[in-house]
Amino acid sequence: MDGSKGPKRPPVLILLGPPGAGKGTQARMLSERFGFIQLSTGDLLRAAVVAGTDAGKRAKSVMEAGGLVSDNIVLAILADRLAEPDCANGVILDGVPRTTAQAKALDTLLANAGQSIDAALALEVDDVEMVVRIAGRFTCGACGEGYHDSFKAPKVEGVCDCCGAQDMKRRADDKAETVMARLDAYHAETAPLISYYEQRGVLWRIRAMGDIDEIAAKITGVVAAITA
Repeated sequence: MDGSKGPKRPPVLILLGPPGAGKGTQARMLSERFGFIQLSTGDLLRAAVVAGTDAGKRAKSVMEAGGLVSDNIVLAILADRLAEPDCANGVILDGVPRTTAQAKALDTLLANAGQSIDAALALEVDDVEMVVRIAGRFTCGACGEGYHDSFKAPKVEGVCDCCGAQDMKRRADDKAETVMARLDAYHAETAPLISYYEQRGVLWRIRAMGDIDEIAAKITGVVAAITA
């Protein structure tokens, strides 16, 4: 990407990347650095249901029936949230859009509010390394301390370094085959967004396999440039 002009309104950023790429972590760090509001699909849905908004009620009925919440409902909830005062400094979208159809609908929604996507930050990772990273994770069931088979094993196998408990747990969806299936789904459904935003001149590619702080520094540099 060759750069873009700073926005004349609160910036709207998107974080793209497969499961485990660190989108949530980087979004939180950006929020702390720039004062942006992080908006993830799951949090938006839960908050709308609790608040009892019209869109939230529609989402609740769909979820209770075991269905998939439609793009129209998700975007209606997002529109309500973007109108709230705390979004005036800018927002980071994490988990939405997921498809090009959602992206096009989001463009229309933002245009109606005099806004647009200022940057789509694509966190690029290696699939094989991602499987190793995610499938090796486990936590202490007592205190929640995180560990990894390759990168952070307990000093004594099966015993938590922090609390001494011997109750290690692994998430069922962190199995290697499950991770591969999630990555395949990402490439099939969400990766095309990279081409979509690249064609619009707002895509920034960020290598995301290194140190968290180093990745954050790269992202901060991009965001600082487009918000200057």
